[in-house]
Amino acid sequence: MEKVIALVVTYNRQVLLSECIEALRKQSRPLDAILVVNNGSTDGTEEWLHNQKDIQFITQKNVGSSGGFSTGINWAYQKGYSWIWCMDDDGYPKEDALENLLDADDGNLRLLNCAVIDKENKRSFVWKTQQYKTLDEVDRKIIEGIGHPFNGTMLHRRIIERVGVPKPKFFLWGDETEYYYRIVKRNDIPVCTVSDSIHYHPSTAFSVKQDWDYTSAWKMYFYVRNRFHVHRVKFNNKAIATLHYCCFLIAFAGVVLLYQKTDKLKKISFMMWPAADAFTNNFEATPPLILEKLKARSRFSLNTTINGYLKNIWSAVLTPFTPQRNRRAANA
Repeated sequence: MEKVIALVVTYNRQVLLSECIEALRKQSRPLDAILVVNNGSTDGTEEWLHNQKDIQFITQKNVGSSGGFSTGINWAYQKGYSWIWCMDDDGYPKEDALENLLDADDGNLRLLNCAVIDKENKRSFVWKTQQYKTLDEVDRKIIEGIGHPFNGTMLHRRIIERVGVPKPKFFLWGDETEYYYRIVKRNDIPVCTVSDSIHYHPSTAFSVKQDWDYTSAWKMYFYVRNRFHVHRVKFNNKAIATLHYCCFLIAFAGVVLLYQKTDKLKKISFMMWPAADAFTNNFEATPPLILEKLKARSRFSLNTTINGYLKNIWSAVLTPFTPQRNRRAANA
């Protein structure tokens, strides 16, 4: 019998983590192991984990969800587990979720996913799943062609052998989507949602239309930067990916102008930095560095900042298409 390990990535949400772990312990098909990757939590999570005798855990510095899942999936794969059941700490599975997921396995390689259902009303999908908005509308066990990682996503080790693990350098936002497209698009592995395998998750509250604080908007950096790399995998063509990304930047700037109430020009200027890093494959930014740079940028001219980033973006976009002799002449 193939062994199954549940993988939970956590950061400073010990109460929610304990709720998730309790749900994992109550599965009708018992798990063979539970692994928690603790991204340097400072809220007592470490002490709590030490007192849980049935949990294996890894504590590392905060490297975001991408670094957490990369570490955990690699660890479970190296330990020989056949199935790795991945989830964040803010959701939890229904008691028969694992049993129903495994029942849906027909021996063919595919990416299995739980149906991600709102924690509060217990009937609505958190994200629209094909044409379905609620469980009451679903008329089949298997919903083909869609999944929402990492919210009860089941990976077989054969997928990891072909695809690898999530890219740790993404930190957050887009890491799960890039991995999803790498599995489904680049490696042509089918994906499905198992409708009677329920994973409860909070309803999504974030919207780019909501006014966000410019001085503390470090998460927006990853939202903008990582989108380009998601497009690179989704379209598997740099020119097409670049076109789609530029359209995204224009649309995002439009959303800022239309819906943001504060610091509109500063926010558009801010976008140029992660965009420039996206085109130059720069993954050095961390939350403290982003916050520090946001404060430092307030001392410079807005026009100078925008012009500088536009030059970097233009250079990065054109470099692959610049004749080699021109580049040699420029460096002479």
